[in-house]
Amino acid sequence: MKARQVAVITVDGRVEMRTQPMPELKEGMALIKTHATLISPGTEMNGVKQRRAQTPPPPDAKEYVFGYSAAGEIIEVRGNFPRLRPGMRVAAMGGNAQHANYSCVPVNMLCPIAGDLPYEQACFACLGATALQSIRRARPELGEFGAVLGLGIVGNLAAQLAQLSGARVMAWEGLDFRIDTARRCGIRQCVNFTRADAQKLTEEFAAPYGLDFGVMAFGGDATKAFESLYKCMKLSADGHRMGRVALVGGCTFAVRGGAGMGNLDVLSSARTGPGYHDEAYEYGRDYPAAFVQFT
Repeated sequence: MKARQVAVITVDGRVEMRTQPMPELKEGMALIKTHATLISPGTEMNGVKQRRAQTPPPPDAKEYVFGYSAAGEIIEVRGNFPRLRPGMRVAAMGGNAQHANYSCVPVNMLCPIAGDLPYEQACFACLGATALQSIRRARPELGEFGAVLGLGIVGNLAAQLAQLSGARVMAWEGLDFRIDTARRCGIRQCVNFTRADAQKLTEEFAAPYGLDFGVMAFGGDATKAFESLYKCMKLSADGHRMGRVALVGGCTFAVRGGAGMGNLDVLSSARTGPGYHDEAYEYGRDYPAAFVQFT
């Protein structure tokens, strides 16, 4: 095979197919025949929106191949990696797991698909791992109260994982179809903040003490959203808020030091955790478990 079909985002924000040379299969990589890929409505579709808003396109703009979450079967493995073999069904993630009929993916960016799980579900692995990293950062515990702000794919999965950790979760979202999807996924407490007072309902939900943790799973200006979430967090007798807030979306707001923020932990959650974008790790090395428990 000397060529493959790939999806590109054009300079003016359209999605088209192109024929390109097959990428080089390097040591520590596997050639994957793709069966399903997942589009990220945040990272990837925002790229489309931004390009469509630029009229005319900048003179230096170029089309680019996109995608980072896929599933398929291994055709060939380059190197000695016994856990991977031709014919194995795998989930693939990272910048090489593109929207293409074939991709060459580093071996530590691959995970065998268990049982008869469909490819269409397995290709959620990358965004699933992103959600999981945010929950590891937020550290929900059995019986705690938490809020997830934003019910896109990552927020939905983060809310499910928080509930699986034994926490009681309230979710905030402005789109009804996302709320309907979340409820079908078992997230029972959801509020549409465009029509109801999410802060008041969350305070009642987490009464009498307040939230233990929050996850902010959306992008853009989050000043008002964070202020509302902040007022829902636990309030100690000395007047200081406390708890943990993990930021998994690309949202922005001002962080105040000292008494202005109380004893609240604001935690950035980067992608899928340690290893992602570390070339040595992606191509076969690992981190010592003593330093990094989860990659």
